[in-house]
Amino acid sequence: MARATGKSEAVYERLKQDIESLRLRPGAKLSEIQLGEELGASRTPVREAIRSLAREGLVDFVPGEVARVAAISLGGVHSLFEFRMLLEPEAASQVAALGQARESVREPFVRLLTRLDDFERSFRARDEAQQAQSFQDFYALTEIFDQELIAACRNAYLARTIRDLRSQTVRLRHLSHSGPQRMLISLDEHRAMVEAIVNGDGPAASAACRRHLAQTLQALIDSLTGQYAEFGAEVHLDALG
Repeated sequence: MARATGKSEAVYERLKQDIESLRLRPGAKLSEIQLGEELGASRTPVREAIRSLAREGLVDFVPGEVARVAAISLGGVHSLFEFRMLLEPEAASQVAALGQARESVREPFVRLLTRLDDFERSFRARDEAQQAQSFQDFYALTEIFDQELIAACRNAYLARTIRDLRSQTVRLRHLSHSGPQRMLISLDEHRAMVEAIVNGDGPAASAACRRHLAQTLQALIDSLTGQYAEFGAEVHLDALG
């Protein structure tokens, strides 16, 4: 039983990475037989992994039918970011306030600020081809910020809810950073959030987080609208109200 559970976890992690990175596109079919052959797994761990991903909203799973990678809806993206704007600015404010009293909370953000500055200097010194290969390095830094924010948030319910939204957020991240210019803007937005936390300024941290989420939402809307022909019916250009 332990081996089956371990295999299911391995299949889950692989499929999740492929969905979040868009290697598996919205609407892609997830055949248990085909995936089992590709991943060297029986149908049971594949089915368990698909069900787990369905619970996270990454897969549309209907018993008796072939599962598919969940489609992307502009209305759904808008609703997700509305919810994030209720949660994450509050978390940033809490962490900034807590960092004033606890150096152990503040220190990871001090280190991250240095890494963001180092990354920008290195990125600007590269040519266009090298810059295109640097996006994963930037994603790694933003992931550190997100995880440190969750870890330091004093409200366990708030932290857990933000963490549970990560899968949806990571998949969309690859669409919001559509080019070097947007990535540099995002870097400045993250620097503003980190600086506010390092300075113990809760209101500034909250405001910077809200600005970042609003800008990311607009970048996503622009990107999804522009890529509609590529994604086809699996991007729903529905109303945003």
